[in-house]
Parts: sequence; structure tokens; C-alpha cells
Amino acid sequence: MGYTIYKQASAPILGVLFDMDGVILDTEKLYARFWAEACHAYGYPMTYEQALGMRSLNEQAGQAQLERYFGPGIDRAVIKAKRVELMDAYTDVYGVEPKPGIVELLDFLQSQGIRVAITTSSPRDRVRQYLQPLGLYDRFAHICTGPDVKHGKPAPDIYLFGAACLGLDPANCLAVEDSPAGIESAFRAGCMPILVPDLDGSDDAMRTKLFAEADCLSDLIDLIRSQTTVA
Repeated sequence: MGYTIYKQASAPILGVLFDMDGVILDTEKLYARFWAEACHAYGYPMTYEQALGMRSLNEQAGQAQLERYFGPGIDRAVIKAKRVELMDAYTDVYGVEPKPGIVELLDFLQSQGIRVAITTSSPRDRVRQYLQPLGLYDRFAHICTGPDVKHGKPAPDIYLFGAACLGLDPANCLAVEDSPAGIESAFRAGCMPILVPDLDGSDDAMRTKLFAEADCLSDLIDLIRSQTTVA
């Protein structure tokens, strides 16, 4: 376990912006599974690798991705509705699990006065549905969601909004992500993107945009300590 820093912090770390799925919650495996199942339900043979490519994409980017996979005529809204139906049926029975280290990390950030917010593509009702039973919803000063901004990931809007909600310059914010679209969004916003890999890792192109990469959330405690004077 550990972390790799690719660039030194250019500004004090005053805030941390968290993606939700795949970072706070172990749900990306479910999205991949049910994107594929939803596509199969309509006769589109989506592979696991293709399902990974749907992560964190806004409506336009998601539609374009599906068309690259299966050609024109596929309707993202219809496929997504089926994916939501299938995934809700699963989570209603089995719930969702937090990612290891999230409580420890939030406790540390709180002790240091570092502000935190969620910056997710998911709607607010789903954030509440997933996080409240785990006691995590009220741990964040702000919940910033896809519907709150004009353009979703990979556009920078959600991270610009998240930093503004915390009253911070994006340059003072770490952005914790697990997907290429999320890293792109945070990078374009001027945050310090950190990849905590979930279903896949970084590549050379992604690393040019990363501030750091960590094996798990608890590793961010030592990473932040290495960049600041916190105890």
C-alpha cells in the first residue's frame, strides 16, 4: 500500500473534493455490471471493457460512447433507464458498501480543518439513498451533483462548482477520482487530481494530468501530511 506523487503541490491543500462511486462507495463494479446487462437486454452485446468506458460520462459523452460501440440508433436514455431499474433492484436487497479507509480519512481531514465536499455525477436523491445508511451523508459540507451544473464530467463544471461551494480556489483542492472522465474534469478545473484506482489503473496519458496516485483512501493521510505541516 502507498502512493506516488507525480507533481508537488503548487498551493496549500485546503479542501478535498470526492467523487462518490468507486471512491467513497464500492459501486462502480455494479455500474459496469448493469450497464452491460441493460445493453444485453436490448440486444447490444456490451463487454466488460466497454462498460468501464461508460463511467462518469455526461449525457452527451455517454451517448457518443454508445454510438462508438454499437453505431447510431442506440438510445442512451432507454439503456440508462434499464440500468437504473436493474441496479436499484439489486441495491434494494444488498445495499452498497463503503470503500476501505473513507471514515479514517474523513476523521483525519476534519481534525485538520480541511474542508470536504462530494462532486459526483449522480443525482442528490441517490447520494442520500446510498450514503445516509452508512452514516456518511452528513460528513460532507456540500453535496455537489451532476444536475447542479450545466455540463457533466469530463467537463470541469462540477469541480469548479465544488471548489466554489467550499469557498476555495480549485488550486487549493485535491480531487479524488477513480475514472478517466473524472480525472479529466478535475484537471480541467485546475484542481490537484488524485487517482485511487478502482476497476482499472492509470496509463501514461492519465499520469500527465495527475497530482498523485494512491493505492487506497487511507494512504491519502500520509500523502497529505507529506505536502503540509499537519500533525
